[in-house]
Amino acid sequence: MMKGKLRYWIVMLVALATIINYIDRGALGFLWPEISEDLGMTKEEYAIILNVFTFAYAFGQTLFGKIFDWIGVRLGFVLSIVVWSAATILHAFAQGLLSFAAFRAILGVSEAGNWPGATKANAEWFPINERALAQGIFNSGAAIGGIVSAPIIGLLFVFLGSWQATFVAIGALGFLWLIPWLIVYKSGPEAHPWISAEEREFILTGQRNTETNETAEYAPGSAEILSRKESWGVIMASFFLDPIWWLFVGWLPLYLNETYGFGVEEIALYGWIPYVGAMFGAWFGGLLAQNRLKAGWTVNKARKSVITLGGLIMLVSLLATTQASTPLFAVLLMAAILFGFQTAVGNIQTLPSDFYSGKSVGTLAGYAGTAAKLAVVALNFLIPVITVNSYAPAFVVGAALAILTVLSVWVLCPDIKPLKSKTI
Repeated sequence: MMKGKLRYWIVMLVALATIINYIDRGALGFLWPEISEDLGMTKEEYAIILNVFTFAYAFGQTLFGKIFDWIGVRLGFVLSIVVWSAATILHAFAQGLLSFAAFRAILGVSEAGNWPGATKANAEWFPINERALAQGIFNSGAAIGGIVSAPIIGLLFVFLGSWQATFVAIGALGFLWLIPWLIVYKSGPEAHPWISAEEREFILTGQRNTETNETAEYAPGSAEILSRKESWGVIMASFFLDPIWWLFVGWLPLYLNETYGFGVEEIALYGWIPYVGAMFGAWFGGLLAQNRLKAGWTVNKARKSVITLGGLIMLVSLLATTQASTPLFAVLLMAAILFGFQTAVGNIQTLPSDFYSGKSVGTLAGYAGTAAKLAVVALNFLIPVITVNSYAPAFVVGAALAILTVLSVWVLCPDIKPLKSKTI
C-alpha cells in the first residue's frame, strides 16, 4: 500500500498532527464563554492569555528549529506533540489568569515545533519539484484544523458536559497520533526499511538542483545563516505574512461578535468558512509550483510567481473586506484572503530548503517562525487600539503586510537556488 508513496504517508501524518495542533489551540477560544462565566474572567484577560501563547510560540519556533536539527524529525515530533498534548490536558486544571497563562505558554512553545519539523521533514523526504506540494498538504492541515475545530470541540463539550473534560479529551488526541507516527517514521529515506529502491532514488536524485545537477550540501551555522540576505528574505517575508493568518485565528470570533452581534452558535456556523479557502489555497499553491517546475521554470521563477500571485489575492480581498456589508460576504472574502495566504506561505516555507541543506533548514525555519510570531504579538496589541469603531483599519494593515511580504522575497532573494559558502 505504501510502495512508491511512502513520502506522502509521511506528510499526511504531519498534516494530521497539524489538525490536532489547531484543535488544541482553538479550544480556548471556543470554550471561553463557558470558562469566563465559570471563573469570572474578562475579555482583557483573554487577550493577555492570547499574547502569552503567541510570545511563547515565537520563542518555540527557534528552540524547536534547533531541537529538530539536533535530534531529527522522528524524535523531534515526539517531543513536541507529547508536551503540547500534556499542556492541553493541564488546561482542565486552570483556575484563573496565572494558571491559564502558564499552561498556554507551555502549549505555545511546544506547538511551535510542528512548523520547523514539517519544513525539515519536507526537505528530507521530497525532491525539489514536489516540496511546495508537500508543504501545501501539510499547510492544509492548519486549514482543516480550523474547519473541524468548532464542531469537534462543540460536540465533545455537549457530550462530556464540561470545559475541563473537553480539554482532557482533545489533549488525548495527540497521544493517539504517536502510535502511527512511531510505526511509520523509522528514519529518513536513505535508510528507511519500507521504502522502495525506486522511490529512494527518485527522492535523492530529485534533491539535486536541476540547473547545476548538484546536491546542495551547504549547511552553515547560525552566524553565517544570519549573514546572508537570502535568509533575511525568508525571515522578513514570514514576519510580514504571518500576522495576516493570525488576524483571523485570534480575532475572527470577536470580529463576528462585535460587528454582527453573533453569539457562540452563529460564530460556529460562520467561523469555519474562511478555512475552506485556506485548505484549497494550500493545495493550489503547491500544485501550481509543482506544475510550473515540471514545465521547465526555474525554482526562482516558480517560487516568486506563486508567492506574488498569493500576495495579489490577499491585497485585493483584504481591501474589499473593509466594505463587507453582510456576515456571509465578509467570511467569503476572508476565505479568499486565506486562499491567497496559503498559496504564498507554502512556497515561502520551502525557501529554507531551497537555499540550505542539512541542519541549517530547521534552524532558518525556526528563526523565520520566531520573527513571524513576534509580529503577531505586535498585531495583538495593535488590534484593540485600531478597531474601536470598526475592523476596517485592521484589514488595511493586512493589505500593507501582503505588499511587504512579496517585496521581501523579490528584494532580498534575488535568485532562489542553493547557496554556496562565502569561502568558496
